[in-house]
Amino acid sequence: MPKREHNLPSRHYDEMHGPDGAVRAHFRAVADWLAETPAERVAEKRREADLLFHRVGITFAVYGETRGSDEGAERLIPFDTVPRVIPKAEWESLAKGLRQRVSALNRFLDDIYHDQRILKSEVIPAEQILCNEAYQVAMLGLDLPNRVYSHVAGIDLIRHEDGSYYVLEDNLRTPSGVSYMLENRKMMMRLFPELFARQHVHPVEHYPGLLLETLRASAPPSARDPVVAVLTPGQYNSAYFEHAFLAQQMGVELVEGGDLFVKDGFVHMRTTSGPQRVDVIYRRVDDAFLDPLAFRQDSLLGVPGMLSVYRAGNVALANALGTGVADDKSTYPYVPEMIRFYLGEEPILNNVPTWMCKRPKDLELVLDRMAELVVKEVQGSGGYGMLVGPAAKKSEVEAFRARVRANPANYIAQPTLSLSTCPTFVEQGLAPRHVDLRPYVLSGKEVKLVPGGLTRVALREGSLVVNSSQGGGTKDTWIVD
Repeated sequence: MPKREHNLPSRHYDEMHGPDGAVRAHFRAVADWLAETPAERVAEKRREADLLFHRVGITFAVYGETRGSDEGAERLIPFDTVPRVIPKAEWESLAKGLRQRVSALNRFLDDIYHDQRILKSEVIPAEQILCNEAYQVAMLGLDLPNRVYSHVAGIDLIRHEDGSYYVLEDNLRTPSGVSYMLENRKMMMRLFPELFARQHVHPVEHYPGLLLETLRASAPPSARDPVVAVLTPGQYNSAYFEHAFLAQQMGVELVEGGDLFVKDGFVHMRTTSGPQRVDVIYRRVDDAFLDPLAFRQDSLLGVPGMLSVYRAGNVALANALGTGVADDKSTYPYVPEMIRFYLGEEPILNNVPTWMCKRPKDLELVLDRMAELVVKEVQGSGGYGMLVGPAAKKSEVEAFRARVRANPANYIAQPTLSLSTCPTFVEQGLAPRHVDLRPYVLSGKEVKLVPGGLTRVALREGSLVVNSSQGGGTKDTWIVD
């Protein structure tokens, strides 16, 4: 078995080992495999995985790496061959909490664009929502099929030192990464079939079928046999591989804005056999770029007139316009209250304690303790626009303090939680590295999800930043009996 490195602080939850150092029951098959597998074989298989990922084109673009160009440098997301294992009973509890949370968030979105009961009840301050830059006035009074706004949600979970899961953030606009979940599983089955023979790992490969079913369920009532298309910003987008992959897996067309046009109150796509009506658009383009007649006039990514078709109920957008107000980091602290308000239930999944810098008392505390906290921009994503206080230099903390003081409403802060660790192959051998988990929740006529999700891993020793744009990697996630 490769040598193990134990240089991380002891105060974190070890996914593989209990407090006494014994291997946890659900990880035993993987531990036995690691013990009997030469490190050279695993390293060879890792190189094989990299080669296969390159051949298939599983890359993402990192912006700002190509000097003098706005295009991103193509990079592989590092893939680790040690899976993250979760027992079925634990997953079922997580899945119940995820369904609860996403159901409440969709109820919240439907409410704020209709009766606004939660604002009138003062559970959430009205200005918090109505003055939010992600709030779309164009959605007011618009009735959506199944009253669903976020058809595809990616909920980021972390596990703290006490073993409890916490929701770190909700991604309700255009959550990415599911293609890596699917390709990681395919790669593991190809490289290590003997490992799957040791225990039952619940499948994830039916996700594209569930996604297509969810999208078709959101079609306008007039569409008898709904036509679905995936709208991409194009090949220079960081997640272009995923857009193409999901379209191919669902058996639907991948289109760009120029492939679509509006005529007679419907959206059509250009095909070799003539125009074809499109009923559902799984869009991976941000709100502002969807329709140059309604939003950004300089957008070349959207379709002129699409908003009028959408408001007439003649095309469905997944996810809906205006979902960003619900995953804004300044809205996040109110999600537990949403669950109580709409569902009459106590939240199953915990929030991370959060300070909102727009509140004078919270701002004072954050400025004073910034070196201990994680501070984030409310509209930030991908690991950008944030400060991890304990890992930052004094000069970085001071610079960030000045930014927060200049615009407090743009920031929230949270304690630095100790993300759980999972054994990971690094240059020195097998070592613990911090991980999070992003399950994907699909909302149509029902709320569904496949067992597992995307485990992201911080490959740098001691790092808590798992984002691929910041040097993180991914693992296969196994739900086992």
